Amino acid sequence: MKLNAVLILLIVVFAAACTSHMDPGPPAPYKKAPYQAKKRAPGHTKPYKIAGKTYRPMASAKGFSQTGKASWYGKKFHGRKTANGEIYNMYAMTAAHKTLPLGTWVRVHNLSNKKSIVVRVNDRGPFVQGRIIDLSYTAAKKIGVVGPGTAPVKIVALGRASSDPYTSKQPVTYTPLNYFKGNFTVQVGAFKDRTNAERLRKKLGRLYDNAHITVYTDYRGRFYRVRVGRYTSLDRAERFSRQLILDGAKSAFAVAE
Repeated sequence: MKLNAVLILLIVVFAAACTSHMDPGPPAPYKKAPYQAKKRAPGHTKPYKIAGKTYRPMASAKGFSQTGKASWYGKKFHGRKTANGEIYNMYAMTAAHKTLPLGTWVRVHNLSNKKSIVVRVNDRGPFVQGRIIDLSYTAAKKIGVVGPGTAPVKIVALGRASSDPYTSKQPVTYTPLNYFKGNFTVQVGAFKDRTNAERLRKKLGRLYDNAHITVYTDYRGRFYRVRVGRYTSLDRAERFSRQLILDGAKSAFAVAE
């Protein structure tokens, strides 16, 4: 294990040195999972605490709906990292929710004017009593929330989208996110330069199964995400990610594929 820890640490140092364009973020049985952390209820993502209150993210968004107040956030948070590792863009169609699985698309109905939109949850919040969702500036503007600041809404979880509903030329379908089952892996790093990503993949491949690269494109450009391992539950993938973190890969995190 000491040798593996040293090798992983060297990999992370190498990755930081060879690129100045690290992707801020934002995502099967593996032969071994040596790190046996205290097991949580299967499928649940990691609980977190804000202002002394603990929130437990849901393992599945299937059938979820909720009524309450929507608010929005803009310039103060523009450019900061969101809960799923992406950079917050106030002009994108995204939202923050306290417990829905990250990556879930939801339909938001403004009950005061009957307007509705779909947004993707990539952040946590709002942590104000009575508010159930924080919309990006553009999303809030589209349904008339920017002016008053808040509005009564109903949100309905749709699931993971087959493609971006705002750019796709094909019909978009939604699959309910369910972290009790599916395909999961662990992301170790991401690069704009594919050569650097390949170097890290090869180094990881000497130590672990299923070291691979996935390509991701958004408004910032194209990124080559380096991932390792394959699991059939989020819980197992998170245990492996914690092992990598202990070994020195501080940016490792579990993702659904």
